Amino acid sequence: MRWSADSDSNRIHLAVEGSVGGTTLGLHISADVIESGGRVLWVGLDMPNPDRFPQLFSHLSPVSSSRFHAMMIAGALDKAIEAIISAAATLPSVELIVLDDWCESSGKIPKKQLELVSNLSKSVNPNIKILLISKGSIDASGKRDGDIFARAEAYFVNNGYEIWTLSRITSGNNRKLICNGEVTKLKIMENGLELAD
Repeated sequence: MRWSADSDSNRIHLAVEGSVGGTTLGLHISADVIESGGRVLWVGLDMPNPDRFPQLFSHLSPVSSSRFHAMMIAGALDKAIEAIISAAATLPSVELIVLDDWCESSGKIPKKQLELVSNLSKSVNPNIKILLISKGSIDASGKRDGDIFARAEAYFVNNGYEIWTLSRITSGNNRKLICNGEVTKLKIMENGLELAD
């Protein structure tokens, strides 16, 4: 059965293990938004994989797929966010903004980047869902339960973000998505994410 994101929050920070399917999850949610008539603004270091993108959007018509607008950060997050704020204000029916790999993959997220993302949240319509996807970190102290944690977690929680984590269950295609402490087991399939047994 195809997985459907079930969250009332319009601000989500998804922390992922490396190469675990964070971009796939973002594209899966994007396809659902487009299928329901919405428009998606996608920002990333790279364009979505040209092989993976058509698989995840295969059930949509070419006309529907045209409501997916992608741009590259290219090292200038501030310029990308300015463009996103402008596009969100001028394009009709924008329902989702995704920032994929918007910060360095390890270490502390710089204050400037946190401020830029905070500005994005404040500058767009609060009904537009924002999904941030970044590499998570592990708890080296061993004091917390879990596989992966969001960096700058307290900052995002204080700014109204729901924290999600995505990690591997096995060496196969099974994943564990945790949203607000609730665990969902998912399986990565060619056309998206399905609920796993």
